[in-house]
Amino acid sequence: MGGRGLGVWLLAVGQTLGYACLFYSFAALILSLEGDLGWDKRLFALGPMLAIGVSAVLAPVMGRQVDDGRGQALLLGGAVLGGLALLGLAQVQAPWQYLALWAVIGVAQSACLYEVAFAYLVRRFGADARARIIRVTLVAGLASTLAFPAGAALAEGFGWRVAMMVAGGVMLGVTAPLHWLACLLIRAETALEVEVAGGKGFAAAALRRPVFWGLAGLFGLVGLNHWILISFLVPLLVDMGISHGWAVLAAATVGPAQTLGRFVLMQVEARVGTAQVLAITVVMMLAASIALALAGVSALLIFGFAALQGGAMGIMTILRPALVAESLGREQFGAISGMLSISSLGASAVAPLVAAMLFESAGPMGMIGASFAMALGALGLARWVVMRS
Repeated sequence: MGGRGLGVWLLAVGQTLGYACLFYSFAALILSLEGDLGWDKRLFALGPMLAIGVSAVLAPVMGRQVDDGRGQALLLGGAVLGGLALLGLAQVQAPWQYLALWAVIGVAQSACLYEVAFAYLVRRFGADARARIIRVTLVAGLASTLAFPAGAALAEGFGWRVAMMVAGGVMLGVTAPLHWLACLLIRAETALEVEVAGGKGFAAAALRRPVFWGLAGLFGLVGLNHWILISFLVPLLVDMGISHGWAVLAAATVGPAQTLGRFVLMQVEARVGTAQVLAITVVMMLAASIALALAGVSALLIFGFAALQGGAMGIMTILRPALVAESLGREQFGAISGMLSISSLGASAVAPLVAAMLFESAGPMGMIGASFAMALGALGLARWVVMRS
């Protein structure tokens, strides 16, 4: 295997561990946190919401840094900062410490996860970055599969504080070195290749183009559709008469379905255009909502929902940088992609609150109907963006 290929795979492993530690650690350890600290559930939830908010605000700044050639420093520094923040989180005694450290984790997320990793690959590989991005997401899609059993085992055996310290140690001792070595190998292979230009003014010009706002709306609607359903999937299914065990199993299927969707795209990506894949992906989300609505008729349909919804989101993760590059160009890609990520990150931050409001006011069918309408709006925006690109 050549240096370039090895570097991309090492980056993929680093992203997997980064998401497992910085993104999924909360969900994996929340029950242990609640049992030990005894704080209000809303306070616990505010921590990761704050992190996502900080990450969204900083995304354009981090993108500009990648455009200026600092991608490697961000990937390494973010992993180190995240590791230190997790070690600090393991020691918290007061709510203000908890929230402050989650804000620091948000900075780390914005510096060393997908947005910066994708922008770095686009800068190094240009139009050939899509295949590398697929490889990264193919592996990183297993982050939740790794985080939940590992977190549960560590918390049960040693307590959540030890589990959090292990996560911090992994970020410092494994993720950071992997990111450093990955970038070293990638740069060695692409040192003489043309990098994506970072000409001044392209990011500002993008804001004046209608297609930019079309993409922002598309990514926001897709994010809301997904996270509204996923954040309340277990209680939604139970309220529809599905047993708790089946509901949990269906929720656990969504992650592997994302990886499967990316794997399928990896096999056909050279033969299928971005516009066609985008249309198919949004239609999959519409079909997923229909399957979920009919779950009361047959419980097996919940797995159809999980496969369609998970597969669609797995593919969308890969499509997003390709859509941005093809619609708005690769000049200052990092800054433009960072600005567009505000809508998707914002959607994931507010989705649990919106889901709770919909669930209480309109019930399961009302929530599913709202999500279906969001996917329908996303389909319309997708067609419009493709026509304007």
